Amino acid sequence: MVAGRVRVSHRPIRRIVGDPAVALPEGGWPLTIPAVVQLLNQGLEPGGLTVIVGDNGSGKSTIVEGIAMAFGMSPEGGSTLAAHSTRGTESSLHSWVRITRGVGGSRWGYFIRAETMHGLYTYLEENRSLRGDNTEYHRFSHGESVMSLIGSRFSTSGLYVLDEPEAGLAFETTLALALRLWDLARDVRSQVIIATHSPILAAIPGAQVYEVGPWGWRPAVWEELPLVQHWRRFLSRPEAYLDPLDASD
Repeated sequence: MVAGRVRVSHRPIRRIVGDPAVALPEGGWPLTIPAVVQLLNQGLEPGGLTVIVGDNGSGKSTIVEGIAMAFGMSPEGGSTLAAHSTRGTESSLHSWVRITRGVGGSRWGYFIRAETMHGLYTYLEENRSLRGDNTEYHRFSHGESVMSLIGSRFSTSGLYVLDEPEAGLAFETTLALALRLWDLARDVRSQVIIATHSPILAAIPGAQVYEVGPWGWRPAVWEELPLVQHWRRFLSRPEAYLDPLDASD
C-alpha cells in the first residue's frame, strides 16, 4: 500500500462509533455494560468477519442487536426490508451509534438471533407472497430450518449479523455454518458479525475475535480464549467438572 493512502473499504460497514450529536442519558442500561460504553467512545472497525465472545450478560448480544438495528434490520431478525416485530425489548444503542458505510457498500443485510427464530419463521411463512419463499420452516427441525434460511437468504453481498446462531445445532451443522460464513466473509463486498459461545465459529479463518467482559472489549487470540480453554479441559477430563454432581446423589 502506498504511504499516506487511505485504505478504501467496499464492505457495508467501515466504522461504528457513538454519534457525537446524540446526548446520552445519565446511566441506566445498557450504559452499565462496559463493552457498550467502549464501543460508543472508541468505536469499532469490523473486517470481513468479526466474532464477539463473552459470558452471559457481558453485552455481546446487545452490541450485535444495536449494530443490526442501526443498519436498518428488525431486532427480532430478518432483512433490512422486514417489518417483523412482536414485543419491543431492545436497547436504545442503535439510536446512539453512527455507522460509516464502505464506499459503494451494500445496504442490504440479514439478522438472525437464536432466541427469536420461531417468531421469524412465522413471519416469513405468513408473508410468502411478498418474499417468493414457500418454505415451511416450522416443518423442519431447528437445525434444518436454520440452514435452509441461511441457504436462501445468505446468498448475496451484504451485512450478515448473527446472535448465537449455534444454539441447538449439531457439531456437523455448526461446521457447515462456519464454512458458509467463511465463504461470505471472503466476498470483499460482504461482512459478517457474530456473537457466539461456539469455539467452532470463533475459529473461522481470518476472523477478528473480540472478547467482552467487565473490562469492555479487547482483541483476542482463539487459543487463549477462556471459552476454548474450558472446553479443552472439560473434554480431556469431564469427571473433574462433573464430580460435584456425583457427590450430590
